[in-house]
Amino acid sequence: MVAPILWMLSTALKPERDVLTPTPQWLPAHPTLENFGRLLDRAAEFPVWRWLGNSVGISIAVTLLVLFISSMAAFALARLEFRGRDALFYLIVATMVIPGQVMLIPLFLIVTKLGLFNTYLGVILPGLASAFGVFLLRQFFIAIPLELEEAAYLDGANLWTVFARVIMPLAKPALATLAIFTFMASWNSFEWPLIITNDIRMRTLPVGLSIFQGRYNLEYGITMASALVTTIPMLIAFLIFQRRITEGIAFSGIKG
Repeated sequence: MVAPILWMLSTALKPERDVLTPTPQWLPAHPTLENFGRLLDRAAEFPVWRWLGNSVGISIAVTLLVLFISSMAAFALARLEFRGRDALFYLIVATMVIPGQVMLIPLFLIVTKLGLFNTYLGVILPGLASAFGVFLLRQFFIAIPLELEEAAYLDGANLWTVFARVIMPLAKPALATLAIFTFMASWNSFEWPLIITNDIRMRTLPVGLSIFQGRYNLEYGITMASALVTTIPMLIAFLIFQRRITEGIAFSGIKG
């Protein structure tokens, strides 16, 4: 698993003349940051920093929206009593088997009819809720003892207070798990940002760098440098949240 990442890092730090040597080496013989400099020198034609900012902003916005909306939906499906609750939950879960590509055309038509083509809002809105997030959080909320909520109600708390001050603090492992999965999915998203934007400055990093790599596909040093720029933020996000991921998944499956 680690070997391709190390090879990518090694190639990014090699001058172009050392990349295609007959006896390639893991450790660069002449380490340099030249490839990263060349990448940034093309900022006028390929605005890498703008793409990076777009990806960070969109991924954070999508993650926060998914956490907010999915947590409220999951709480309602786990704790509130209303007719058709279980059927609604099964319907939401059933949508997880629908390939995302099937929804691209309907989503595109809806977003363009709303006048959101080539806008940040158009990129963000289709990802503002997650069936997986509702499923994961509902399973976690069910495992939380009802006695904690009943004690809060006896102290005069209302439904919103119980949700915000009792349930959400206890759900930090599941929220962290959903946050990292959502952030990684949004960061790596390619098809939707590609078809809903046509301005090069509106591109996200994966889309922009695919255009860049298509132009410089035979220059492996600068190509690996661009791939490394795409990978590093995701690795940082994973390292921040990884402590909570296993715990969140384990607890979310305790009770059905």
